[in-house]
Amino acid sequence: MTTVAVVLDVVVVMLLLHSLVNAVLLRRPLRGATVDEPVSILLPVRNEAHRVTPTLQSLLDQAGLAQAEILVYDDGSTDGTADVVRSGGGSRIELLTGGDLPAGWLGKPHACARLAAAASGNVLIFVDADVVLGSDAIAAAVALLRQQDLQFVSPYPRQLTGSWLERLVQPLLWWSWLTFLPLRVAERSSRQSLAVANGQFLVVDAKAYRNAGGHGAVRDEVVEDVALARALVESGAHGGFVDGSGIARCRMYDGTRAVVDGYAKSAWSAFGSPAGAVVTATAFLAVAVLPWALVAVTAWAWPAAIGGPLSRLVAALRSGSRPILDALAHPLSALAFAWIVAVSLHRHRTGQLAWKSRALS
Repeated sequence: MTTVAVVLDVVVVMLLLHSLVNAVLLRRPLRGATVDEPVSILLPVRNEAHRVTPTLQSLLDQAGLAQAEILVYDDGSTDGTADVVRSGGGSRIELLTGGDLPAGWLGKPHACARLAAAASGNVLIFVDADVVLGSDAIAAAVALLRQQDLQFVSPYPRQLTGSWLERLVQPLLWWSWLTFLPLRVAERSSRQSLAVANGQFLVVDAKAYRNAGGHGAVRDEVVEDVALARALVESGAHGGFVDGSGIARCRMYDGTRAVVDGYAKSAWSAFGSPAGAVVTATAFLAVAVLPWALVAVTAWAWPAAIGGPLSRLVAALRSGSRPILDALAHPLSALAFAWIVAVSLHRHRTGQLAWKSRALS
């Protein structure tokens, strides 16, 4: 038991140190930037009538952009989303509409591909309907893209949470890439395994996007944002995550049921395969939960036991989320994550995966 505890100590402490390094090196867009080149702001929506208005208003309020177009693609909504967009955006927003999906396409990649095909800007800015941007968010992100000579950046929004399961699971997104991903190495690397992005707020050079095949290259991918990042890197582009917590916020899933359904649709494949999902969940339990079981047997387990919550605290402080109580709940977060992976695998095996009334399996 002591040997196991020492091994866990080494692993967890190294991960903690890595999160600290990343927290220092993480790029943050500078506020008050201005952009002279034309940009296209692209918003895919499907049944978002209940929450799209704040997002639309934040897009209309963008400052520091000399030439900007706003395109919205309504992907066959049945709840009046198109009417909300028309009334909220007026003539400043171009609304595209769609219906049935072409064979071989999933909804989100198809919507994004349609938007990109209609866009005329040098830079494409993809924004999800649950994201609210600060008034200079797009100018800041585009300026960072150009200043660092990158082809894509993914400013990760501050994640808002409400229900207990949201508070357990949502912080894991920030924590995971801050803890495991060598950010500055990944930013310039040609290895697809290090390529990451988040579709909530994604800024891409239009030429690089088209060279990579755009969303057509990832048309059947459930986790299309990461797949697109890999396609971009494969085509020679560079980029990755930056800190968007000061310029954007997102309530990704509203309530316990939405968290389960939202993550279950993709967790089975998010780590390469169902086997990869099992390995990842098992490894997470080993470093986050097992040390707390071992402290009853050996004092050597304490560094690993407290190292996980400390790394969560680093991520929480860096991202502007609730720091103390949620960080202490790190072992419970691991258990919740493993449970969601199990639900996802079950639904995948039984053909029950769906999202926004569309089957995924």
